[in-house]
Amino acid sequence: MDVDLKLGTHNKDADFLNHLESYLAKRDGVDKLLKISRYATKIILASSLLPETLTLNHRLKSFESSVGLSRKAFRLGKFVQDINSLRTSKFYSNQLIALSLLAYLGEGTYYFVEQFVWLSKSGLIDAKYSRKFGRISAWAELIGYVGSIGLKIRDLRGILEDERCLVASIDISVMREVKCEEEREKLGKLRETKLLKKLSLVQDMADGLMAVADIRDGKGRLSAPILISLAGLLSAIISTHKNWLSC
Repeated sequence: MDVDLKLGTHNKDADFLNHLESYLAKRDGVDKLLKISRYATKIILASSLLPETLTLNHRLKSFESSVGLSRKAFRLGKFVQDINSLRTSKFYSNQLIALSLLAYLGEGTYYFVEQFVWLSKSGLIDAKYSRKFGRISAWAELIGYVGSIGLKIRDLRGILEDERCLVASIDISVMREVKCEEEREKLGKLRETKLLKKLSLVQDMADGLMAVADIRDGKGRLSAPILISLAGLLSAIISTHKNWLSC
């Protein structure tokens, strides 16, 4: 679950290399590129395209494992953003309070516990605790996605209502032969926001599916390695796109 990014901050005329530098300077930018490389590798391994005895197969497994551990290092202190998001949130209803608590406390707990997963897997903490930490973080992550999905569905309903109002306003202006360029521009931006919100919802669902697979230790039809790898890649691509637009 990523914090939603504001649309329109990206300058389309900006130099590509300067934009790339700005993107790579962000922790999330590098993290999502690592995520793409990891899940692309997992897809290759899960598809059985390479024989188990092939040297490249072993190298890809080692690469995938190393990238996974590297990504955990990028999450150090990331739980603070959820604390600040919760502190600055404005609550207008009990439903919003409940969903926000689920989303931010769930994700914040996930990032906090992931620090101990990283310390365990890197050898500083006894490896026997890694599984326990992993199970706690997976449950916290799932709870966070439940809240995040609820918030995004709520936001989408509001966006759709605003869209209907703008479309109705434009139709009335056209009937009266009144200029409505400003309303059309607002409608275009609103539809771009709606698209990003839908993509973000798909991303949360894909990440939520992976959290369920972690909780079930990869058991069940919805935990098939190829399916989880595709979900991870889809999530990474969507997140990369959103982060790119925000630069």
